[in-house]
Amino acid sequence: MRAIVLKRFNTNDAKKAFVLEERPIPEPQAHEVCIHAEGFGLNFADVMARQGLYQDCPDLPTVIGYEVVGKIHKVGKDVKHLKEGQRVVALTRFGGYAEYAVTQAEAAAVIPEDMDMGIATALATQYITAYHCAEDSVRLHPGDHVLIQAAAGGVGTALVQYAKHKGCIVYGTAGSEKKLEYLREQGVDFPINYRTTDFYQYIKEKRGNVGLDVVFDCLGGSEMKKGVKLLATGGKIVFYGAASRSGAKWGLFSTLNLAAGFGVYSPIPFVQNSKGMVGVNMLRIADRRPDKIQYCLKNVIRLTQEGIFKPVVGGRFSYKELDKAHMFLQSRQSIGKVAVSWAD
Repeated sequence: MRAIVLKRFNTNDAKKAFVLEERPIPEPQAHEVCIHAEGFGLNFADVMARQGLYQDCPDLPTVIGYEVVGKIHKVGKDVKHLKEGQRVVALTRFGGYAEYAVTQAEAAAVIPEDMDMGIATALATQYITAYHCAEDSVRLHPGDHVLIQAAAGGVGTALVQYAKHKGCIVYGTAGSEKKLEYLREQGVDFPINYRTTDFYQYIKEKRGNVGLDVVFDCLGGSEMKKGVKLLATGGKIVFYGAASRSGAKWGLFSTLNLAAGFGVYSPIPFVQNSKGMVGVNMLRIADRRPDKIQYCLKNVIRLTQEGIFKPVVGGRFSYKELDKAHMFLQSRQSIGKVAVSWAD
């Protein structure tokens, strides 16, 4: 099988980081399935891994990638709910940049034969992350004022769609007028261009001292600290990434700068004002509770079929163009999902 291997870390040129290799088709263990992939999706964690900034990335050389779409090639002996030939979308704990990928059976779910591959790739990582953040980590209510950072991205789009479905008033940040228009089309009530406007000051002017009910933050650092300051009594912030670190050099000083940006928090003000802070790492959840991944997957597929979730594919690439796909995502020009196909 063909596999795209991360050979060396590289910040500015993805072409120098990856090599196409022939590898044996992996054999599934008892509770696993092997999937013959049509394609896979990109996530910002892939960019961070390529840059050497993702702590969960295996030692090099390695095959990264967090989701695949395709048909089940082989099932492990203890797998009962899936069978060979079924078309599935699956969360992979790395190994997604390959024609055949192995994953836990509970991390795969059946999808319709006619579901677009690009749309399906969005469900396995980005949409289950959004669903877990917005349904399990917090509970959204009609009339809630919600801030979504990087709202034009894959997870951001899913969060916007779910928040609007729940009847929330949404503030969304993005970095271009094109993306702001996209956010308006998605129903964002207050699109904010973070390149020209300080979102903290903007929301303070809109809300005064009332604050926000929920903040979804994938940036980290000082942006997260601002988000915490915007929380109303009873408000919660959900933190699921550190995209603000992308492109930074790895080392002690950059790590300390990031940590300093987050700030130090005492639990006392959180208790006094009934506020909450939740961290989300879907890989850790998948490791410990794969049944939760199955639950989230089935729900996002259902919500997609019901038209509540409407994944947007903002970039489609061939496997031969993986470097371009990576740089496109890294450039922050992308909207929605970036998908890569194995088709020639």
